Amino acid sequence: MPASATVSLDTVRSVATPEGCELRLRVAGPVARARAFLIDAAIRFSIFVAAVVLLQYFGSFGRGLVILAYFVLGWLYNIAFEALNNGATPGKRLCQLTVLREDGTPVGWDAAFIRNTLRFVDAMPVGYAFGLIAMGCNAAGKRLGDMAAGTVVVHRTDAAQSAVADDFSEAELPPFPLTPAERHALIEYRRRSATLTEERAEELAELAVPLTRGLAPAQGRRKLLRIANFLLGREVSVGGKTD
Repeated sequence: MPASATVSLDTVRSVATPEGCELRLRVAGPVARARAFLIDAAIRFSIFVAAVVLLQYFGSFGRGLVILAYFVLGWLYNIAFEALNNGATPGKRLCQLTVLREDGTPVGWDAAFIRNTLRFVDAMPVGYAFGLIAMGCNAAGKRLGDMAAGTVVVHRTDAAQSAVADDFSEAELPPFPLTPAERHALIEYRRRSATLTEERAEELAELAVPLTRGLAPAQGRRKLLRIANFLLGREVSVGGKTD
């Protein structure tokens, strides 16, 4: 097989971070993304039908709420889930996909807003034709919204597993919302943890106040690793402990 053909079929992309880490991310193709889209569409349709049935008893006020529900489900659904749920709507999560920035860091409100606001352009003229054409014309499989937002859709399990070199798999929810810069810092700390001495890793963990306030250095280090694992897409175990 010609080398050019091999390259075009290989969906694994290497991303070099400013800190010198290299990530290997497997780009999601149109079939996997279409499957996630259809799951989300079914969820949104079910919620909308339930809202129509419930709100029909409230007259004109109910009709106004139906219009609002249509807007929220059609636009804010994707934005909110991608910004608050580590780049994954329910459909993407079920299909093990996630949206990341081009540098491999978590997507934020700004990128989620741009990529989903431009979704109507990708959907034109019918059947997401523009989006499919755009995905076929670039190696990262980006639709027009992704190009504008600087995002890429990848297979979530690959992103989580390729980002770190050890087998520490515990995960923990952040105790409060984190900014994109804070998420980036935690993920880079996690990726570089295997190359740091234990003393240096604990020293850096002490700087991550208020996440590690009141914890011993070793406890703070493990807490940061657990939160970073969650940001990388690992599941929080039921009844998962914290130090």
